[in-house]
Amino acid sequence: MRPFRFPTSGHRRTGSALLVLALLVTAGCVRIGSDPPDRLLTIASTAQAPAGVAASSLSENALFIDEPSVPKALATPRVAVRASGTTYAYVKDALWVDTPARQFQSLLAETVRTRSNRLVLDPGQYLARTGHVLNGDLLEFGVDAARQEAVVTFDASMLSPDGQSVTHQRFTASAPVSRVDAQSVAPAISAAANQVAVAVADWIASQP
Repeated sequence: MRPFRFPTSGHRRTGSALLVLALLVTAGCVRIGSDPPDRLLTIASTAQAPAGVAASSLSENALFIDEPSVPKALATPRVAVRASGTTYAYVKDALWVDTPARQFQSLLAETVRTRSNRLVLDPGQYLARTGHVLNGDLLEFGVDAARQEAVVTFDASMLSPDGQSVTHQRFTASAPVSRVDAQSVAPAISAAANQVAVAVADWIASQP
């Protein structure tokens, strides 16, 4: 009877392939992953709640601000540019640090907290929500290339604590963009987003 031997040809092929891959990586012929963008962009709230100030409220007067829904063109960390009425492009070499929906949700919460004196709560931290709920659709959060403007549009809906009443209103704002590039778009979009957030906060403050 012949002694059993483990096959070795497969091991030789695997070893050879790994050696070739190592040589290619060393030579710079293979890149794993992609290069980081030149800039990571964010928006910043112009309304800042003062530190050390406590807020309290009856549960039915608390406000939960949901993450807004967005069209697919905005469901990405890339910076959207409306090239025409039916087409989008994206700013080269730039990405948002977070998605437009989450950035706008945070900015809106900070602005409402500062301007309306409401207790604003994060929906993700509470299983039961007994207060008012603000949600909506973030329809635009980018640049209109034809108009050379940053445009932010938000359809807001305020749901009463008992779920029986809904108030709806659209808010939009724009800011000029000198150039559609990674350096110029974020400040303009941030300015437009803050205008919308202020208008929403004042609208909420006027609600009974």
